[in-house]
Amino acid sequence: RTGAKWSDGQPITAADAAFTFNLMMTNEDAATANGNFVANFASVAAPDPTTLVIKTKAPQATMLALDVPIVPKHVWAGVSDIAKYTNLPTAGHPTVGSGPYLLADYREGQFVKLVANPTYWRGKPKISELDFVHFDDSNAEVQALIKGDIDLVNGLTAAQFDSLKGHSGITTNQAVGGRFVDLVMNSGAATNTGTPIGDGNPNLKDIALRTAIADAINPQTLVDKVYGGYAQVGTGYIPDKFATYHWNPAPQQAHGFNPATANKELDQAGYAKGPDGIRVGKDGKPLQLRLIGRTDKPEQTQMAAYLKSWLGAIGIGVNVQMVSSAKLDDVTAAGDFDLAFSGWGVDPDPDAVLALQTCGQRPNAAGQDGSTEAFFCNPGYDTLYAQQLSDMNPTSRVTDVKKLESLFYQQVPEVTLLYPNVLEAYRSDRFAPFQVQPEPGGVIMAQNGYWGYYSATPLAAASSSGSGGNTGLIIVIVVIVVLLIALAVFLATRRRTRAADRE
Repeated sequence: RTGAKWSDGQPITAADAAFTFNLMMTNEDAATANGNFVANFASVAAPDPTTLVIKTKAPQATMLALDVPIVPKHVWAGVSDIAKYTNLPTAGHPTVGSGPYLLADYREGQFVKLVANPTYWRGKPKISELDFVHFDDSNAEVQALIKGDIDLVNGLTAAQFDSLKGHSGITTNQAVGGRFVDLVMNSGAATNTGTPIGDGNPNLKDIALRTAIADAINPQTLVDKVYGGYAQVGTGYIPDKFATYHWNPAPQQAHGFNPATANKELDQAGYAKGPDGIRVGKDGKPLQLRLIGRTDKPEQTQMAAYLKSWLGAIGIGVNVQMVSSAKLDDVTAAGDFDLAFSGWGVDPDPDAVLALQTCGQRPNAAGQDGSTEAFFCNPGYDTLYAQQLSDMNPTSRVTDVKKLESLFYQQVPEVTLLYPNVLEAYRSDRFAPFQVQPEPGGVIMAQNGYWGYYSATPLAAASSSGSGGNTGLIIVIVVIVVLLIALAVFLATRRRTRAADRE
């Protein structure tokens, strides 16, 4: 595209894209978030301002799905330490960006303030400012919406969502989500060189134990009782929203809520019950597992109670530990857990989430920079992953992906519990309906892009003939987000960090 400019007036050219990709290819810190996208690149060059030439080591089927934010070369070329560079704005000078909104202010755990980019090539947004504000109490955010202190929320619980239906001046939005919620099992945390780390229960290395745990769980109960029906039962690793790549196990493969089967599996695997009803592990110790969840996710507390009961019924003790999201990330990244609730967002192309389960996504020798979910490492999986990545035939690539999902399911490093709906609400007495993605039935927030925010139109301007011009109104959309760094779409730094996509 010609004529586009960065917010500081510098032209946007192919050199910026080449710089971004080359930096990721040569700098480990720059590759932390999206490194898997460039791992197959041999070279990247910009022979002229409007041409980008990427040569890959092997054919790469995901070349039209490289969800990598491009950074301005004239800013980042002068950064000596990528890991320490915050890219935060200075007083009166928003962070340089190319999207419809620019980062104007940020306080960790409190808020993110974005301002409209007046030089955005599609036209300046109708909303002059977006404020993303953190609430520790989800019920407080609902009351703030009712009082009119805020305008748009998501991540509502079923009870909160139902309470807002029909409320004057508020419109609710139920969307099929692109996330999965799973129970991760520490089947052997290790670095990408195979060095064990963490203090996970060694019995979880046994696939028989992991299979029995999966067979003891009733996801339908979680959908009905915890999510109020606003979710779909989990089966394959890719949510059913993405029907092309979604896989369902055959009936004879499927884990099902069957305590009798789970008990039989454990008996046959040699996990005898002690006098107290708790089974004894292969290490001679009572089979007690730690289950970690997040305090800011009330549904995880409810799910933990069900999990403790179900596993107790098959002779496995469960100690529930609810911690902050930051603490959970630290603990799971270090491998210091047995069971943990987790979840990831999936893109329309499944490559990124499939890459999480490859051996190379485990942390480095120092125990850092990994983006694995379950420390899973299986050579057969890695071979299939490479095969689907280079398969240029869309039909056979779908087959490759489903083989991956089947292998992963049979190894049971996690249990995909459910695919939650996205429950949102906004002040429809102030704003025209937002653009959802996909249309119809999609989400306002957490889109693959910025359309939900860029489409924001105050009612006073909804009938205006101006297209994309500033209405002169300073409208603040205060959005409740638990993970503020998920705004990296606008920050133009790192999108696929642990905090961005993991739930």
